[in-house]
Amino acid sequence: MSQERLEVIAGRLLQSISDFAAIGATPAGGVNRQALSIEDRTARRLLAERALARGFTVFQDDAANLFIRREGRDATLAPLLIGSHLDSQPTGGRFDGALGTLCAFEVLEAFSDAGVETVRPIEIVAFTNEEGSRFSPGCMGSMAFCGAGRVEDWQADDPVFADELKATLQALPEAEIRPTGHAISAFIELHIEQGPILERENVPIGIVTGIQGTKWLEVTFSGEAAHAGTTPLAFRKDPMAAAAVAIARMQEEIMPADEEARLTIGRISTEPGSINVIPGRVSFTIDIRHPDAAALAAIERRVKEQCHAAGRRWGCDAAIRLRVDMPPARFAPSVTAVIADTCRSLDIRSRTMVSGAFHDALFVGRVAPSAMLFVPCRNGISHNEAEFVSDEHIVTGARVLLGVAQRLSQDQCPRSG
Repeated sequence: MSQERLEVIAGRLLQSISDFAAIGATPAGGVNRQALSIEDRTARRLLAERALARGFTVFQDDAANLFIRREGRDATLAPLLIGSHLDSQPTGGRFDGALGTLCAFEVLEAFSDAGVETVRPIEIVAFTNEEGSRFSPGCMGSMAFCGAGRVEDWQADDPVFADELKATLQALPEAEIRPTGHAISAFIELHIEQGPILERENVPIGIVTGIQGTKWLEVTFSGEAAHAGTTPLAFRKDPMAAAAVAIARMQEEIMPADEEARLTIGRISTEPGSINVIPGRVSFTIDIRHPDAAALAAIERRVKEQCHAAGRRWGCDAAIRLRVDMPPARFAPSVTAVIADTCRSLDIRSRTMVSGAFHDALFVGRVAPSAMLFVPCRNGISHNEAEFVSDEHIVTGARVLLGVAQRLSQDQCPRSG
């Protein structure tokens, strides 16, 4: 099989991205296509219809992960899996998730256009609820796929989710529903970077070697509600003061000391929330991230020390609950090497990088050799209607994905190490 026979049809791919961006389109040019919504089901149906028209097999699993399969020479071999997701944030962009899924579909079309028979089957996946904006947790479909979560538990916890999942599965009656989780040879996910590095360095492809670890903490300072006008400083047990001191010290110490560290205070709540009452309770969330597990643990310890010290200073109790503990993930070097080799063969510049955001590949990497490739997005903006990827970078990403799929669908399974 010659490389020259395989090519991405740029106009077809760009039109496909435009077609899907119209599903859930917002006035500001973004997309509102939240998981398991009517808009999500409409996008799934369009993708399934296009797949069936090309003679591909379409099926779903119990988590409503949507799969499109193009057969290979040996149907007994585990398929190569490529794709991403179709759901979006409420005011999301048109590229996050959808770009990877539609580029993957273009790869299948390119193989069929050229009449190329791969050794192993290739499957596209559109994972369910990667964003987590409507139902929790995010990356739900990939978690279920690799056994990190159970659909039955999510259904029991959220009747609305259960109903919407059922409606989504029923919306594609032609797609067989299979048990969640099946063997794959490898997984490749193309995605926008969601950061400024590639654009700033004018590099068209990022080879993602791993995903940084994440811990979510919820801190609650409990003090004593009192009158704002009549309570002197010596009598105050002020949880807002404790929270302010703790947050300021964390912001001053954590990220300035380590350029790879990330610390974000995303939500603050107070009780009783009256303008003229010293709060009795103040709670806030902390998102900390780092690509090194030891450094992440050290940051967590320092955060706890700062919170407890601030609590003592202001006469408040500090309770800290760990809500999410996601260790750093390292992608398979055997797969990232294939991406790097493909870029070299196509004379496309690339650089290695670590993802700062969760992606479905984080979980799929637990059960099969996996990796990601990033394309630049303008100003690093994502989860925003202003999200933008140039046509050139879209086509370049699809060309690299096609080359990687060509190699991994012909060769033996890549090693996980």
